[in-house]
Amino acid sequence: MERRTFLKNSGLAAAGLMASSAVPAFASQLLKENSMEQFENTGLGKRFRPKNKSGFGGVALGNGFNANPDIECLQSIEAAWNAGVRYFDTSPWYGLGLSEHRMGLFLKDKKRDEFTLSTKIGRILKPHDDFKLDGLWKGKLNFSYDYDYSAAGARKSVEDSLQRLGVASLDIVFIHDLSPDNKDMKGDWEKYFDIAAKGAMPELIKMREEGLIKGWGFGVNTIEPILKAIEVSDPDIFLSACQYSLIHHKDDLNKVFPKAAEKDISIVVGAPLCAGFLSGKDRYLYNGDFPAGVKEKLASLQRVANNHKVDVRTAALQFAAAPEVVSGVIPGAHTVKQAQENAASFKAKIPAGFWAELKKEKLIEENAPVPKG
Repeated sequence: MERRTFLKNSGLAAAGLMASSAVPAFASQLLKENSMEQFENTGLGKRFRPKNKSGFGGVALGNGFNANPDIECLQSIEAAWNAGVRYFDTSPWYGLGLSEHRMGLFLKDKKRDEFTLSTKIGRILKPHDDFKLDGLWKGKLNFSYDYDYSAAGARKSVEDSLQRLGVASLDIVFIHDLSPDNKDMKGDWEKYFDIAAKGAMPELIKMREEGLIKGWGFGVNTIEPILKAIEVSDPDIFLSACQYSLIHHKDDLNKVFPKAAEKDISIVVGAPLCAGFLSGKDRYLYNGDFPAGVKEKLASLQRVANNHKVDVRTAALQFAAAPEVVSGVIPGAHTVKQAQENAASFKAKIPAGFWAELKKEKLIEENAPVPKG
């Protein structure tokens, strides 16, 4: 069956999505009435940025946390597209190739200049039927991996991703998980960084000059590699995950954002909902632990949100998108409802009093940018 026929027969027609009973009434109303203009990038500066800050993260498409059906994942991407989302992020690491396959199955038929696409390098996938890996990725894995931050490894990883995605070019490439929190590296992340500084980084600059990509940087969960990369090379954009949310944002705000702005470098915010914690999931980020104080802070955020009739997920996404240095925010989704709710959150109106009360209660930093009223 031809792909588009399959999707239509599965209830993916745009009109069907908008009328779906799975979509809350407030989301449908917001999709009709408001726009994402507040969160469009200015176009100033010479380095590449996505046009709009509202993005779609691909962790769930790789069976992160749960094994998700193919059709459900494809429907979620279609729903995001129909809601106006045009920035999509994935990685070979997400499900060991599965996220790229699923995302590419939808995007490969779209006009290439209509969307922004980012993926990552650092792991080379190898065929390995029924590869066993404890942790985030669920379902069947058909590949294992080796780390490779060399020039040749960067080039091969990009070429492999293009094949999995079914597209001819990428917009952004992030050097992935080269970070102190990566337990695979056993404390030797700086050795891998030195390899990347001599190999992957110059190669990505070369790819940018060739026009194969438009920008590159690091996609990491800590701030140290970002600051180090700014010192030693010429990156364009970073994916800073787990570091800028309503729960935790001080380090990015005060240490990373100013350094990036000095170099006209922008930031994509990953895990803006703390892997679902700020949208009602009983988990916090990726390691299964709830750090001290996070549940209490969420309760305080919810109390203020109730005072102003504000949805916490909506506030979290708009807060992440508010700084000028931020060029993208990429919440994940694997259902139509999640994708449409995330997109609707960027169109909602939040009263200025809500942000003022958060600052008064010291729930967000005094110098944290907030959305326009």
